[in-house]
Amino acid sequence: MADDQYTRQDPRHQYPGPEQQRGHEQRHPGTDEDMGPTPDHGERTYRGSGRLVDTKAVITGGDSGIGRAVAVAFAREGADVVLSYLPEEQEDAEETAELVRRADRRAVLVPGDLRTEDACRDLVDRAVGELGRIDVLVNNAAYQMSQDDGLLGISSEQFDRVFKTNVYALFWLCKAAVPHMRPGASIINTSSIQAFQPSPELMDYAATKAAIVNFTKALSADLVGKGIRVNSVAPGPVWTPLIPATMPAEKVDTFGGQTPLGRAAQPAELGPVYVFFASQESSYITGEVLGVTGGQLLT
Repeated sequence: MADDQYTRQDPRHQYPGPEQQRGHEQRHPGTDEDMGPTPDHGERTYRGSGRLVDTKAVITGGDSGIGRAVAVAFAREGADVVLSYLPEEQEDAEETAELVRRADRRAVLVPGDLRTEDACRDLVDRAVGELGRIDVLVNNAAYQMSQDDGLLGISSEQFDRVFKTNVYALFWLCKAAVPHMRPGASIINTSSIQAFQPSPELMDYAATKAAIVNFTKALSADLVGKGIRVNSVAPGPVWTPLIPATMPAEKVDTFGGQTPLGRAAQPAELGPVYVFFASQESSYITGEVLGVTGGQLLT
């Protein structure tokens, strides 16, 4: 286990490998407490350095996984955060909010299903009402469901849910948030290695992640004249509740083993990348996709 994100060590053995993972299947959306091993979101390992002081951020999918890691990192860097999540994830969201408050930052909890435009507008309105403005929008909420039968296993209902959650919500949120963003603001979209190396069992999910990459590049060109940067983080395999909640146990037991580093990422390893895109350190970067993939290439 890392002492903090600055401790130099062998990345192959920094966190548990697939042989220590157990496929305790869960119902979607899944919870952290039922996972083995419990994911590291940076609770004990992320050390802030004031890079986001007085930043006001909105994080979707902020209850657990990557979203929780981003919330922890942002708070320890000085940001107040609005956390968006599904109502059934309230317990996990409360835990994330507590971690933010321990960093002496404000956490605003906004449960809701972002598959409607009204819910996306309500989230933005609540964020502006509570925090006064939006400096960083992190579009991280996502839905996937693995189907061994590929195309024939994907129902129209699943296809609709995946696109509404992953793409429509991102579009609606950006459209609602941009009028409240000042020059220097940042939008960060979570795509995936699946946008570049799609798996047949995640065909619909992969298609949405490819759409996010394309949308990120187009939106960055559209908003550069407003001084708003738009970038994307493309994770590879990450040990989050989404995995045992959407994949069969036998795949969970080997999850991440195909990467050159030989393991899945922990959410804490994603947090610093979002901080980088949110901070002024990345002032000359927009329209980029940064892979956090354990050595797998975005080709």
